[in-house]
Amino acid sequence: MQVRLGVIMDPIGTIKIHKDSTFAMLLAAQRRGWYLSYMEQSDLSLQQRDPLGWMRPLKVADNPEQWYHLGPARLKSLSSLDIILMRKDPPFDLEYLVTTYILDQAVALGVLVVNSPQSLRDANEKLFALQFPQCCPPTLVTKRTADLRNFYQMHQDIIIKPLDAMGGASVFRLQASDPNLSVIIEVMTQNEKRFVMAQRFIPEISAGDKRILMVNGEPIPYALARIPAHGETRGNLVAGATGKGIPLSSKDFWIAEQVGSTLRNKGILFAGLDVIGDYLTEINVTSPTCIRELDKIFDLDIASQFLTACEHRLTQR
Repeated sequence: MQVRLGVIMDPIGTIKIHKDSTFAMLLAAQRRGWYLSYMEQSDLSLQQRDPLGWMRPLKVADNPEQWYHLGPARLKSLSSLDIILMRKDPPFDLEYLVTTYILDQAVALGVLVVNSPQSLRDANEKLFALQFPQCCPPTLVTKRTADLRNFYQMHQDIIIKPLDAMGGASVFRLQASDPNLSVIIEVMTQNEKRFVMAQRFIPEISAGDKRILMVNGEPIPYALARIPAHGETRGNLVAGATGKGIPLSSKDFWIAEQVGSTLRNKGILFAGLDVIGDYLTEINVTSPTCIRELDKIFDLDIASQFLTACEHRLTQR
């Protein structure tokens, strides 16, 4: 059977194919002979209970000069697809939320949406990790200045970050006697109007923020350690970090085991765990990346493993 695969993503003409995981998935699907349909968020609509999308036939090529070709758009029911990959990058804003509601209707009509729309809503990428407190560093979520000051006094070296950003955006480190404490708290909480997350600083960040990819609850046995640039504390590639492939440690496997069954049960077939030292700091479920980097370093085919998991879930349905 030829699988009909739809993808919802950011504009394909703007991606960097050498490091785009969605592109790796599309290449793998095309190799299997699957029929590809391309959509962006603005292509979706809901008529009564029928989820619709302006779909364009898509062909891809691993060619940095011309990596895609789109056919003419046609308005179709999302139920015409077997699988939909929801790969729109954060922020998780109102538009993203409405998209998950539209995709709920596709699920009700028998379409496999990956990752599950309900789980995309439930699993905030910062807060979801706290469902596994045995894996996490000391953490506080609050909008109260006094709470943040107390947490800072207790640990003396902390990270403060927003709950709705990606790529290390607006992540601050506050060390002992930092003169910017008050202004950073004011800006980050918008004067106690916005929740933020504070975590005890983990010095092992110098060895990298490890991205561990999870396929159907099982870890890929290698991680991409994103080592901060000189003078930086953020292990994010877009913030200048350098990626280094490393095998998983015994503690990494233990963390993956703690999280894996929950991911499977929630229909999260592809996730990225962020691990610093021995601590889980985030669980990325919207559009985790690093497939291309790990494939190149270790001669893997992670996207094919992921598609096999999708096929298995599809037959189960």
